Amino acid sequence: MKKTRAFLKWAGGKYSLVEEIAERLPAGRVLLEPFVGAGSVFLNTDYDAYVLNDINPDLICLYNHLKLTPDRLIAEARKLFVAENNHKAAYYRLRIQFNQTEATFDRALLFLFLNRHGFNGLCRYNKKGGFNVPFGSYKKPYFPEKELWAFAEKAQKATFICESYADAIKRAEEDWVIYCDPPYVPLSTTASFTSYAASGFTLDDQVVLSQLARQAAAEKGVPVLISNHDMKLTRDLYRGARLDEILVKRTISRNGGTRNKVAELLALYPPGIEPEQGFYPSDSELLPLA
Repeated sequence: MKKTRAFLKWAGGKYSLVEEIAERLPAGRVLLEPFVGAGSVFLNTDYDAYVLNDINPDLICLYNHLKLTPDRLIAEARKLFVAENNHKAAYYRLRIQFNQTEATFDRALLFLFLNRHGFNGLCRYNKKGGFNVPFGSYKKPYFPEKELWAFAEKAQKATFICESYADAIKRAEEDWVIYCDPPYVPLSTTASFTSYAASGFTLDDQVVLSQLARQAAAEKGVPVLISNHDMKLTRDLYRGARLDEILVKRTISRNGGTRNKVAELLALYPPGIEPEQGFYPSDSELLPLA
């Protein structure tokens, strides 16, 4: 399988796991992703159509502009990827511009610039919603023109939406498949949840996601595949689903010098699964599906 790379840097991106994920995704007409992120699974699967959601409006804004006006967006973005913009003063000037402008096309351009020039490709906001990732100090940030064009072409089959994961999951219909890549449960009490937007993803959200996944499969016949860390908590959350463990190479030290294999879990809720099989939820906790 020849893989297509996403044009964004993204924490928790699934490029290295797309073969493992794709082989476990059931057949269907539409793939729904409530946590699309950089879109590696979207780019490396072949459904008739896609419904791609993320809680981050800047991400979805960029995707919609790239889908609708790829020539203009790529041409204008190329102008930002020049040596005179690759230093602290220019980066922070453009970051201020991004945080102050409401023009969606300008925000899309600047979001791409900040992603490729900011530290480690992080996407982080302060409590007021301001993007606050520091300058990355890269020698020559890569302009992902080939990857942008590949995304723009595939995006013609996609509908991009920005709403909660719960609302996105409730959109699922017959002959749809759902793939969920939520912020992972932390491996230790000192680790923190990844934040996709100004608000974090809590343990309560992990529970609700498992409820909604089971309901979609049980009540609508829509299969749901979820990725997460492999640990007792997630195995309890997804009890009754089909669980597969995968070992993934992961940087585990702050300086990036040490890599180790970390166990991840792929949990598949097949159509017709019984709600009462799961550790979560009990019948009284089930949320009504619209």
